[in-house]
Amino acid sequence: MPATTIAAIRATPVTVPLEAPLLHSNGAHWGRFVRTIVEVETADGYVGLGEMGGGGEDATRAFGALAEYLRGHDVFRLEAMRFAICNPTASLYNNRTQLHAAIEFACLDIIGQKLAVPVHALLGGKLRDDVEFASYLFFRYNDPQSGGGEVRTVEQLVGHAQALKREHGFRVHKLKGGVYPPSHELACYRALADAFTEDRFRYDPNSALSLADAIDFGRAIEDLTNDYYEDPVWGMPQLARLKEFVSIPTATNTVIVNFEQLAANVDARAVDVVLLDTTFWGGIRPCIKAAGVCETMGVGVAVHSSGELGIQLATMLHLGAVLPNLGYAADAHYHHLTDDVIAGGKMAYANGAIRVPDGPGLGVALDSEKMQRYHELYRELGSYAYDRDPGRPGWYPLVPNHDWADPTRSITPKLS
Repeated sequence: MPATTIAAIRATPVTVPLEAPLLHSNGAHWGRFVRTIVEVETADGYVGLGEMGGGGEDATRAFGALAEYLRGHDVFRLEAMRFAICNPTASLYNNRTQLHAAIEFACLDIIGQKLAVPVHALLGGKLRDDVEFASYLFFRYNDPQSGGGEVRTVEQLVGHAQALKREHGFRVHKLKGGVYPPSHELACYRALADAFTEDRFRYDPNSALSLADAIDFGRAIEDLTNDYYEDPVWGMPQLARLKEFVSIPTATNTVIVNFEQLAANVDARAVDVVLLDTTFWGGIRPCIKAAGVCETMGVGVAVHSSGELGIQLATMLHLGAVLPNLGYAADAHYHHLTDDVIAGGKMAYANGAIRVPDGPGLGVALDSEKMQRYHELYRELGSYAYDRDPGRPGWYPLVPNHDWADPTRSITPKLS
């Protein structure tokens, strides 16, 4: 079989609107996601798709530089490509891990197309036909255009979760915290548990809690059906210390995102569940390797979301399909999006799950009209800017849990 070599790499930044601005411990998602769509074209006419979070013009230039570097590389030589992009010296000075992830996605897509098999078949074969997802619940501002979508009170949060369950069938609910005082978020979390007595729950304040607050919060929810306590504090030492006081399993997508950190956790036993992100770990294949280490060492795994459009969602589905030790519903921001750039529109949930694509490669294709529309929107709005973020200085203080973070105040940011 003749080699299939890289001839060109194209990177296109897009921005796709969200239903409403999503709050987190460092401010907010700006009412839209900026993503960089990557197309790898081969000398024999295949085009594979990849995706990277954010990026904009900087990512476009970085992928352009890699295009020259990788021209002529055989897409089947994935380990050689990984070392070419992510060798220790090269990786000291840039974001090559995430650049590699997008190109790996595209190469796997091409290999699957050439062999006429889905990516999950290249990764050992799927063990499940669909992957379950948790509802991903955020406190939200009102949408500046519609004036709706706000989530700040207990009643609004429970109502939002009930609407999502009716629409998508979620049986697991994740609350993104670190926004309001812990006492308010605790009331919200317990209200979710009261509203969905047959379901499971997880809480993620993005490491915003002090160790003391994390202990108090954890003890106050120990009686609930928790999957895990995600990044309540920062760093392995604090997570290990927290486990001395709270019996809920700990989870992270922040302090274990490479193999050195994974090895350190074997000794520290700070984290019980590693949340594998196909972008943060540098591709689908590194996630599978990490899952194997976790299985050996008795550490749980789940699939993490970094704010995906349909291309990265497909990588998450193929990953989730092949992991024998996947013990939890995956995360996804996907249901907060108003649209997607893939052909056929947004993927559909059924009973809280999304079906794993079975078409060749990743099983998704671009909608050229939507690609162009959301690229033009990106060109109009640009990358994330401080003056468009209602949670940063110029609108409200960056520090969480202070005077702007008041659950009694309704806020509609002015983002224009």
